[in-house]
Amino acid sequence: MTSEENEELVAYRFNKAKETLQDAIDLVAANKWNLAVNRVYYSCFYAVNALLAKRQIYTKTHSGAKQMFGMHFVKTGEIDTSLNDFYVKVFSMRQSGDYEDFCDYEEEEVAVLIAPASLLLQTIERKLQ
Repeated sequence: MTSEENEELVAYRFNKAKETLQDAIDLVAANKWNLAVNRVYYSCFYAVNALLAKRQIYTKTHSGAKQMFGMHFVKTGEIDTSLNDFYVKVFSMRQSGDYEDFCDYEEEEVAVLIAPASLLLQTIERKLQ
């Protein structure tokens, strides 16, 4: 992949992260809690993958992205551990909401996810510039 292609990939992934966060906000407004959790997670996942791609780190799995993010950005101190903790939390919530029976999130669990997701995206956006 050329450096120009990589920059296009980074921009594409981060734009997708922002669009997906807006989808999550819209779903919260529509009281679609499990779907909102899914979109919050994917917003963070796309942003993390943009950051990884910026450093030419590519993964094939969600767990791989989580692991590489922790290794290359959190353990080095570039990203605050609280943001990683949030990313890990929404990863787990998304897994439960998508795959476990009788997992129905409520407003108080989901509405509070938007602000930290926004902070994660803002932090990653600064790293991408």
